[in-house]
This record gives sequence, structure tokens and C-alpha cells, in this order.
Amino acid sequence: QVQLVESGGGLVHPGGSLRLSCAASGFTPDMDNGVLGWLRQAPGKEREVVSAITRRDGGTWYPESVEGRFTISKDNNKNMWYLQMNTLKLEDTARYYCAAQVAGSWYHANEYDYWGQGTQVTVSS
Repeated sequence: QVQLVESGGGLVHPGGSLRLSCAASGFTPDMDNGVLGWLRQAPGKEREVVSAITRRDGGTWYPESVEGRFTISKDNNKNMWYLQMNTLKLEDTARYYCAAQVAGSWYHANEYDYWGQGTQVTVSS
């Protein structure tokens, strides 16, 4: 059984930084070529992918809204991945989820197979 647990959320001022971590357990070999992601959902909005990284070769993807500010990284040996968020904006306030996908489109939130419970990130002055 796959379990994902996020940590690292909190309250930060605009322009500040936070680092989120995700610890996974229970991955099977079909995840070797999978995708690890970070998604977020703000109140009243749809869940969106804010970063993704391929587990095997580390290729990354970011939407324009966070590119240059967010960085995803991973440690396969520890089954962990991270999201470094810099220059945070008010509109980055959301619940952030780590997620994993065996195969599919890494741009689409509904194609991730496994999800954590989420961690709240609030950007406020």
C-alpha cells in the first residue's frame, strides 16, 4: 500500500520561502518510471499541478505561474521528493499535495494515482 506524507507547510510573508517534503512508502517497481509531483488547491479553485519530476531521469516540468520560483527535487534512495518555493506570492496560498503517477499525463491532476493528505501553505502579510 502506497502512502505519501507531506511536511513543511506554514505561514510565510510575501517574498518568503518554504520547503515542502514528501516521504513515500510502499512503492512497487511499476513506479520506477513514474512521475512525482506537487499539486495545490486553493479554496474555490481546481487542483493544479505545480511541479513534476520523472523518477528515473529527473526531468522536470513547471507551469508558467511558478517557473523560476519553485524547484522540485528528489532522492530516490530515501523515496522522498521536495518542493523549494521562493519569492512566494499571495496567490500561492493553497493546500499543497504530493502525488505520484505510474503513467499518464503529468500535467493533469486527475491522472495521479497516489496522494498525500496535504499541507497548508499560507502567504500573508
